Amino acid sequence: MNMNSIDESIKIPFMDLSAGLVRIYSEIMNKIRTIMEKSQFIGGEEVDNFEKEFAGYCGAKHAVACSNGTDALILILKALGIGRGDVVVTVPNTFIATAEAITAVGARVAFVDVDEKYYTMDPQRLKQYLIERREGNVKAIIPVHLYGQMADMENISEIAREFGVKVIEDAAQAHGAELKCKRPGFFGIAAAFSFFPGKNLGAFGDAGAVVTNDPELAVRIKMLSDHGRTRKYEHEIEGYNCRMDAIQAAILRIKLKHLEEWTDLRIAKADLYDVHLNRKKILRPSRRKDARHVFHLYVIRLKEREKIRKNLLKRGIASGVHYPIPLHLQPAYRYLGYKEGDFPVSEKMSEEILSLPLWPEIDEKRIKYICGNIK
Repeated sequence: MNMNSIDESIKIPFMDLSAGLVRIYSEIMNKIRTIMEKSQFIGGEEVDNFEKEFAGYCGAKHAVACSNGTDALILILKALGIGRGDVVVTVPNTFIATAEAITAVGARVAFVDVDEKYYTMDPQRLKQYLIERREGNVKAIIPVHLYGQMADMENISEIAREFGVKVIEDAAQAHGAELKCKRPGFFGIAAAFSFFPGKNLGAFGDAGAVVTNDPELAVRIKMLSDHGRTRKYEHEIEGYNCRMDAIQAAILRIKLKHLEEWTDLRIAKADLYDVHLNRKKILRPSRRKDARHVFHLYVIRLKEREKIRKNLLKRGIASGVHYPIPLHLQPAYRYLGYKEGDFPVSEKMSEEILSLPLWPEIDEKRIKYICGNIK
């Protein structure tokens, strides 16, 4: 294949969610049929079993299933008593859900920049912010495990202890990621996961979960997610309706059995990208030492991003940008008073990052074709 030629017969999507379903299609359909026959659509055995299995997968003592990843963050914040008058610090290089959860409980969102190498919360910038705002009411920090790689949790956790603030991990893109053999939920008081269909572990709709090693926090989150109750019609507190459907739990249980295999395939395909994109002008993803990057996304940085992206599209290659506008420059957060130049690393990234097609079953032929056209 001529890597620089336009081949109209080749169409490469950004993500192929159907490819991994071939082997498990019958199992999923049989499970859905069983749930329909039992008519147990909310909560119940499937949700209970998923919580146990996902907690075990994460190496955590407790997991609480919920409606989506955004609600997972909101439930953690509410369970910790964070609300009006409090400040929660996160990064501008993330999906808006991270910040939305903070403002949803009435707290104020504040940003610190990411580091240049791994694109996650910069511990030194975090510490500087906490020193400058020491008299402020900062209650929590939400580092984001971005693109499948965990943030620098050892240093962030140490800084959090020094300043007496909680750490909540946004692990929406980090199913199975590790830092020194520890998975999300170990370093923070809790971690929030999303099972949006495009995630490494994805449902057939919206779903999420919280993992934690704190038994009291787990109980409170469970109550908040189900109208403030532990028993039917007995409500100890006011809560919400943030439950996971039984069908989503059943699907996630089936897919969880294959997640390690799929993750190994993602890492292998990322390795292929590394080999075929070996050019000075293309900045490939950096991987932390003693860590496992699970490559929810394979994100490169390069100049003339938009020009290259358009040329790829002409050749039948889809791509993505995660994320084109940092949160501090979004119209929704104009009221915070941030301006261009406040977070230079996040702003620079927003102009240069490009997410390439990646799913476990993508073959080397397609990866070579993509890389050839980029080069």
